[in-house]
Amino acid sequence: MAKAKKRVAAHNRNLKRGKASAKPAHKMAAKRATPKKAKFKVQRASMNVKKPAGKPAETEIPVEATIIDVIEEPARPGGNTTGLTLLEYGSSGKWLELLKEIAPRVKRVAVLRDPALASGGGQLGALQAVAPSVGVEVSPVGVHDAGEVERAITAFARGSNGGLIVTGNALAVFHRELIIALAARHQLPAVFPYRFFVTGGGLISYGPDLVDQYRLAAGYVGLKGEKPADLYVQAPTKYELVINLKTAKALRLVVPPSLLSRADEVIE
Repeated sequence: MAKAKKRVAAHNRNLKRGKASAKPAHKMAAKRATPKKAKFKVQRASMNVKKPAGKPAETEIPVEATIIDVIEEPARPGGNTTGLTLLEYGSSGKWLELLKEIAPRVKRVAVLRDPALASGGGQLGALQAVAPSVGVEVSPVGVHDAGEVERAITAFARGSNGGLIVTGNALAVFHRELIIALAARHQLPAVFPYRFFVTGGGLISYGPDLVDQYRLAAGYVGLKGEKPADLYVQAPTKYELVINLKTAKALRLVVPPSLLSRADEVIE
C-alpha cells in the first residue's frame, strides 16, 4: 500500500514538472482502455446516486482512473475501482463562511440540493455544523427538476435577508443558467461549487480545480502492475476561489478587500 502511494505521488510530480516519463494521458488511455485487450480501463463515472457500497458495480476489468464522487474507504477502496473524488465534505462549510463574508446581512440560507444523492447528506451536515458560528439558519431545499428549482427559489426569496448555496450535483450543473438567473432576479447572494457557475454570471464559487483533478487522474493511468484495490482514492488538492464583481455590483454588495486578495480569479 505504501509503495503504491509513493508511485502515485511520484507520477503526479512528474506530470507537474513535465518530465518525459509522464506520458500524455490520452496516449496512455488509448493504449490501455480497450476492453478486449487491456488489463484495466479508464472511465469518468459519477457516483452520486445512492448505492449499497457507494461505488459503481464491479466489473471484470479493473477501473483504475476514475473521477468519483463517493467512496466509503478512500485509503483502501477495494474491488476494482480507484481514482479521485470531487468531494471533501469538510470544505462544504467554507461556502457558508464565504457567503457571510461577501453578504454580511444574510441570516437565512437555502441549500439547493438533490436529495437522491449519496453525497448530499455529507455536504449538508458540514453546512449545518458551521451555521451556528456564523449566525445563520440553514434550510435544505430538495429539488428534482427545473420546475421545482424555480418554485423553491421563488418561495424562499419572499423572506428577507436570504442567501443561496448550491451544492455540487449534476442537476445543479444542468440547470445552472436557470439557477443563476433566479438568484439575480430575486437579489439572492449565492455561492456555487465550481468556477463555471461564476463565469456564467454567478456571484462567487469555491471548489476543486477540475482541470487539476483530471491531470491527477492521468497519474493513475500511468501506473503499471498495481491493483486498484491498493491505490488510495485522492481528495482534491487544489481549490479555487472565484468572484464576479459585476454580479456583486448588481446585488449592491461591496466585496471586502481581504476577500478579493484571496481570490484566485476576479471577473470584472
